[in-house]
Amino acid sequence: MAVVRIGDILLTKALINQNQIKIVLTQQKITGELFGDAIVKLGFVTSKELGYALAEQAGMEYVDLSQHPISEEALKLIPKEVAESTGFIPIDVTDGRLRIGITNPSNIIAIDKVVSLTKTQPKVYMVDPDNFRECLEKSYFFIENPILQNRDKIINEIKETGTAGGNEVTSLTDMIFMDGIRKNASDIHVSPASDSIHIFYRSDGVMHYEHGLPKIVHSGIVSRIKILSKLDIAETRLPQDGSFTYTFLNKNYDIRVSTIPTIYGENVVMRILAGTGALLRIDTLGFNEQSAREIKALFQKPYGVILVAGPTGSGKTTTLYAALREINLLERNVITIEDPVEYKLSMVRQSQVNEKTGYDFAFAARNFMRQDPDVMLIGEIRDEETAKIAIRTSITGHLVLATIHTNDALTSIPRLLDLKVDKFLLSSSLLAIIAQRLARKICSSCKTAHTPNDHEKRLFQEYGMTVEKIFRGQGCDRCNGIGYAGRVVIGEILIIDDEMRELIYADVPITAMHATAVKKGMIPLKQDGLIKVAQGITSLEELIRVAG
Repeated sequence: MAVVRIGDILLTKALINQNQIKIVLTQQKITGELFGDAIVKLGFVTSKELGYALAEQAGMEYVDLSQHPISEEALKLIPKEVAESTGFIPIDVTDGRLRIGITNPSNIIAIDKVVSLTKTQPKVYMVDPDNFRECLEKSYFFIENPILQNRDKIINEIKETGTAGGNEVTSLTDMIFMDGIRKNASDIHVSPASDSIHIFYRSDGVMHYEHGLPKIVHSGIVSRIKILSKLDIAETRLPQDGSFTYTFLNKNYDIRVSTIPTIYGENVVMRILAGTGALLRIDTLGFNEQSAREIKALFQKPYGVILVAGPTGSGKTTTLYAALREINLLERNVITIEDPVEYKLSMVRQSQVNEKTGYDFAFAARNFMRQDPDVMLIGEIRDEETAKIAIRTSITGHLVLATIHTNDALTSIPRLLDLKVDKFLLSSSLLAIIAQRLARKICSSCKTAHTPNDHEKRLFQEYGMTVEKIFRGQGCDRCNGIGYAGRVVIGEILIIDDEMRELIYADVPITAMHATAVKKGMIPLKQDGLIKVAQGITSLEELIRVAG
């Protein structure tokens, strides 16, 4: 039986086209890379998409390591040097049988090695190369360097001596960074109280209390963070902002730092930017099938403005980049200005804001017109000048993509008018506004059903829905007792057609616009969330948390 080539599988799934294959083959001639490595490096497919395709090619199951915690029991069965040299990762132990992940479907040596060490045949899965390397390093590192044991040891030493020396402060600060990275935190909070320090991590949009430290280490930890961020350690009465790069297991993490004075000392919040994230496609974000089709069609338009609206942390940039992948980047010149560049996308000219030099969104957007763009991505519309430039750029025959901080799609219109954008130009240039939130998905391993109470039933009845049962996660080992694993988009899409343009120009109330949009088929954000609750994707509690 002939083996199906990986390129043919990707073609069949419409993940690449023939032109992209030609470019990959050219790249291979220059670098000598394998086809799979070259196609990921060029950004035509992600490492995860390649992993799925390789699994299909080999007739194997695929495991997404980013969504699957690695079992400590499995790691202890296999020494790190064996896993590294043989090219596999222990995943977990099920019914006395080790499950392993490999990146090369013909890796027979890995199976033989597991059999010799465990005396049982392993269950083998495909994993993607990027997640494999990172997960292997992290998993074994934290087995060899247990965070909680190291923390308690340092705290006991401080209690015994009554002082916190430089080594203890450095170790505790590194522990805070490393544990935040391990838990995929987007933000780390160092919050002083009267007699202790509280460390919180924000993961999947929710704050979690993680560590309590003696108050004596507070000034040392804050000073170390300030030194790394090139901030003034002597200034404790005023807020300060800075940034630094933290290297952990050969990967760089850009960390943005903000300090403010409080009654118990300086409060520090650090935003972790992991550099290159995993790019997604519109179909995998969580939009329903019709919405996904609408978004794909919008991004094929030759000119106009498309906005993605929502609060901080609602996944706006991820949606923009997923939609960018629908654009033919070989035929259209795409240029971006971002703060910061969160995803690196091949064939896109990406630029980053630099406030110190005066290189902001407005300045960049003005100068981009000389770069012969077809599509311009503006990271955020946050002032009058940027808003006006975005509208003018679209009027001159360019597709402009941008994010805006508003609560829903329709409130973006008065927000732009508040920024002194001309009503006629706005109504004639706006194509669509996508408003969204990110809701945590119920963990599939501990999902349980329950009958909604009267109040919960009324929430559904407001939108003409009737449900007999809804779901929530009880908490298990796989989701670390939280009851949720991963996130999904809850969104609404406002398409600006001729009737909506007239309503914008006529300056009618938002309620009238909303009624018209719903009549034309717009599913409001909260209704989309309730649909996902009824489908068992997320919980009602989570929907209320993110959408009210």
